[in-house]
Amino acid sequence: MPISWKPEPVMSDIMTVKDEWIDYNGHLNMAYYNVLLDLACDHVFGMLGLGPNYVKERNASFFTAEAHVCYVRELSAGMPVKVGLQLVDFDEKRAHFYEELYHAEEGWLSATSEQLCLHVDLGARKVAPWPEDILANIQSLADAQSSLPRPERAGRHIEIKKKA
Repeated sequence: MPISWKPEPVMSDIMTVKDEWIDYNGHLNMAYYNVLLDLACDHVFGMLGLGPNYVKERNASFFTAEAHVCYVRELSAGMPVKVGLQLVDFDEKRAHFYEELYHAEEGWLSATSEQLCLHVDLGARKVAPWPEDILANIQSLADAQSSLPRPERAGRHIEIKKKA
């Protein structure tokens, strides 16, 4: 049955920052921002038909080829968070998406992540086209989010600008 997507970022369930994820600076260690963002990604990809059963049944999956995280505001232990995911672009083998990590109660932005994923044939360990049904699911999400503006932080790169 096709998913009825809304014309908005797909929101994750609320998650909680765990005590053991806090580093010696007294805030969420950078690795665990990625854990939270990845859990939200897995949730959406599961909705697209790319969950654990997909790997078992089709011997295929998706791998992250590139990711860019921006840390905007610190998180502390016990804080509730949620993630919104927007599909930015896709083609026959790739998906480019953008996520925003928010404090779930106060609404402020904590971090962003932009990623490029590749569909992979696990038997050959090579990039392969999405199957037709998965491509249709991705197209459905793209259609639903087509009215959303491109995220302002998407496409960023790292550099130190030299003073003139």
